[in-house]
Amino acid sequence: EFFRELLENAERSLNDMFVRTYGMLYMQNSEVFQDLFTELKRYYTGGNVNLEEMLNDFWARLLERMFQLINPQYHFTEDYLECVSKYTDQLKPFGDVPRKLKVQVTRAFIAARTFVQGLTVGREVANRVSKVSPTPGCIRALMKMLYCPYCRGLPTVKPCNNYCLNVMKGCLANQADLDTEWNLFIDAMLLVAERLEGPFNIESVMDPIDVKISEAIMNMQENSMQVSAKVFQGCGQPKPAPALRSSRSVPENFNTRFRPYNPEERPTTAAGTSLDRLVTDIKEKLKLSKKFWSTLPYTICKDERVTAGPSIEEDCWNGHTKARYLPEIMNDGLTNQINNPEVDVDITRPDTFIRQQIMALRVMTNKLKNAYNGNDVNFQDTSDETSGSGSGSGCTDDICPTEFDFVTTEAPLVDSDRREVEASATQPDRSLQTLLVAFISLVLQRQWR
Repeated sequence: EFFRELLENAERSLNDMFVRTYGMLYMQNSEVFQDLFTELKRYYTGGNVNLEEMLNDFWARLLERMFQLINPQYHFTEDYLECVSKYTDQLKPFGDVPRKLKVQVTRAFIAARTFVQGLTVGREVANRVSKVSPTPGCIRALMKMLYCPYCRGLPTVKPCNNYCLNVMKGCLANQADLDTEWNLFIDAMLLVAERLEGPFNIESVMDPIDVKISEAIMNMQENSMQVSAKVFQGCGQPKPAPALRSSRSVPENFNTRFRPYNPEERPTTAAGTSLDRLVTDIKEKLKLSKKFWSTLPYTICKDERVTAGPSIEEDCWNGHTKARYLPEIMNDGLTNQINNPEVDVDITRPDTFIRQQIMALRVMTNKLKNAYNGNDVNFQDTSDETSGSGSGSGCTDDICPTEFDFVTTEAPLVDSDRREVEASATQPDRSLQTLLVAFISLVLQRQWR
């Protein structure tokens, strides 16, 4: 939204200044500039636009219009004007402005679009992974950890922290395998963020674009005689215009000089938000999200609503009774769960959906690296890269959740013969699935928003 508003402000600023500076001449040729901003907006929103070719076309069209304005005594055919446009690079009628602006605009827009796309991919991957259903082995382990204290008459005793860690490491084994690619993705995002803060800051490029284009027009006007002479030499002598047009002199058509702009006249984005402030805030959140998936079990298990906490090692539920939890804590990832004492994990069957998200992160990371180096990227296939199906938004029925609520389940009442407990144990899946998703979602809310 910020970048879109920035483009609209830049276009509005150029239009206001050019109307004041060039008056009717600009209004008669305003579509050349409108088309420039239309293409920039289309590129930013994911359109298949070649920035360099688009900018070359803009300067070629501007040269054609300017050439007619500085030579009103002649009539130019379409073929002749096409010949004129071919001299854009050779004659450099606009000075060095087009070359400099091309470098700045392409690098700035590539970085901005890729950065925003990276944020979208990261959010969608996180949302999708958080909704992966737990395995039957995970559900049994969760039930044992959260419900069995009631069976033993220990309703106030919470699970031991290390016990919870083994359960969560088993349940989130596939998610933990995201960590390596996730960290590379975050590093690449931080690299591109540097581009948004450096010389290719899109805000600093777009803010004075009206001034730069006007300087180019002044260069063309000041060198009009030399440019015209070389064009006539290369394209031939044009035919005189009808008497009505030939009577109009150059000063009457294009004698307005550039009026320096006042920075206070420029529109600002909503609430005066600056790109530097936005990027700084996002960078801090990105840094916090590194190693998110490998630390997720620790984040969940340190929550006082889930476990007794790391400081209470004796008076906690260890899966069998109220005592210290003795088994060692498993390492992260699927392959390290082969000896997990709490969760039966089939390490030979990685979750294919999680693997799709790992590939989506890998593809996006490569695009971010390309963008950091100034190479253009194409996002036409983004939705296919981040999901095996669906619209690519990560939402269902066009509804994206913005808040996550911590979901708890009511523990069954203890019955003397435990029939009620056993009956409830046969149908724990839905509540436990909801609980696990709520755990992950709660952490995502804190770290990724």
